[in-house]
Amino acid sequence: MSKSGAIVKAQNRTELSGKLTNVLDSRSLTNSHKRLAEILTEGMTVLDVGCGTGAITRGIAEAVGPKGRVVGIDSNSNLIKKARQAHDKIPGLSFETGDIYKLNYEEQFDIVTSSRVLVWLSDPLKAMKMMKSAAKIGGRILIADYNHEKISWKPQPPSSMLSFYSAYLKWRSDAGMDNSIADNLPEVFQKVGIKEISISPQHEVTKRTDLDFQTRIGIWADTASSRGPQMERDGFITEKEYVKAEKEYREWMTQDAQSLTMYMLAVEGVRLL
Repeated sequence: MSKSGAIVKAQNRTELSGKLTNVLDSRSLTNSHKRLAEILTEGMTVLDVGCGTGAITRGIAEAVGPKGRVVGIDSNSNLIKKARQAHDKIPGLSFETGDIYKLNYEEQFDIVTSSRVLVWLSDPLKAMKMMKSAAKIGGRILIADYNHEKISWKPQPPSSMLSFYSAYLKWRSDAGMDNSIADNLPEVFQKVGIKEISISPQHEVTKRTDLDFQTRIGIWADTASSRGPQMERDGFITEKEYVKAEKEYREWMTQDAQSLTMYMLAVEGVRLL
């Protein structure tokens, strides 16, 4: 498959639907992009690529204040519409529909960031080149993303969910997505000439004692519900299999689940040239 064909295939599979859209609204800067929250200062200019419904982007704008400038960009026009409706009154904040592979910015931002985005791309190297170009000389590029191959449930969920998850990773790989992108980000940074690279573990851990435990651990039930039909369409699973995975996982969540760890890293570096 050509690179352009892989990009289109990945974009088709990225489209959010069903209960998974709710997770975007539940995110925040302090809880979902912690490393970025640590380095923001008043008056900064920030580009948030793959901003979704703008929940994290709003937090960025509040952190840099009215003297700053924050742009959220996403390829999904429906999500951008929702972001504008929810956050249009925040000073210095704007949202645009756009393509990560065709960013129309050059040396404009102190920080260019994305969160949980490159894991959905078939050509993260091309995307990183565009993000680097959008950063000012001396500006920072900061990416937070997962390694889906290092997920950890305690105890193990039902075999139906493990089978679904295996099929999910194969479905993603088939579209050229890198399931272990978090651990490969430093190499991508190096290839595009980003310097002074540093890595911060940002693993997402939820335990039964957490107030939002059922919501957070339930993301994989929602994934079975929302991605299952797409995976069936593409020949990676049957309806019976993903329905069973969701049902048995929800029962496990209530009765047996103790914790879920999503492996995530924040990788950052500086544009010197």
